[in-house]
Amino acid sequence: MKLVDCHTHTQFSVDSEADINECANRAAELGLAAYAITDHCECNGWYEKEHYSENEWHLCESFDYAKDFEGSVSAVTALKEKYAGRLNLLCGVELGQILHDTVAAKIVNADKRVDFIIGSVHQVLGEQDFYFIDYEKLTMDEIYGLLERYFSEVYDLSRTDLFDVIGHITYCLRYMKQRNGIEADISRYDDIIAETFRNLAVSGRGIEINTSGIRQGFGDCFPNLKYVKLFRDMGGEIITIGSDAHTVGDIGANAADGIETARAAGFTRIAYFKKRRPYFIDIT
Repeated sequence: MKLVDCHTHTQFSVDSEADINECANRAAELGLAAYAITDHCECNGWYEKEHYSENEWHLCESFDYAKDFEGSVSAVTALKEKYAGRLNLLCGVELGQILHDTVAAKIVNADKRVDFIIGSVHQVLGEQDFYFIDYEKLTMDEIYGLLERYFSEVYDLSRTDLFDVIGHITYCLRYMKQRNGIEADISRYDDIIAETFRNLAVSGRGIEINTSGIRQGFGDCFPNLKYVKLFRDMGGEIITIGSDAHTVGDIGANAADGIETARAAGFTRIAYFKKRRPYFIDIT
């Protein structure tokens, strides 16, 4: 079976130094059926730093994502011509914190060069990215309050039309478990997660199976099999697979595991997006 990778990062992401030419070459070598470059674009940092108040500075890892977005999209558009006939290269973007600045999100959505948009929530309104939170300083009640805000924001995101799939649902668990060994039971949020999935299914959008947790110590995909099954139970049909690679060597990592998770949940096909339309690959 040919593998796909619909979530990867290059030099145009603030947390990656992967050369975009080497990334495309690696994807071609792997013979991926679809390969999307989805560099970070955080809506809450769309403008230059001077646009924001000092109180907002500590909430954003970086600024001027408008520049990063243009750099990535222009580079991928050029690479499409170079690899024509050799690689199904897709111009994507991981659009973070859409609800924090929908004007910026709409600018990205209006760009006709973009094939695919992952809608991600890396931080809830008024808080830092989950990566930067010191969970040792929080009580379990505070952690559960933070998780409730996360799943509520993901639900609100699901009611918009500013993305194609929601990325790495359960991302909120990654660092508290990997770094601090904190196990949080998110079953208490199953109702709102189910409603989120129902919204996506009704609107013909999907979720991502993000395989990064397998190689990074979390021990599972984001989301895991339970929630991929729940998405299917809610009528979901669109599943993409993404490694969340930030290095050339991680491109395509654990894609087969992601496909197996989709299959175990009852899906018979996975998707990739071109010009914002889903195309399907049989996995039976």
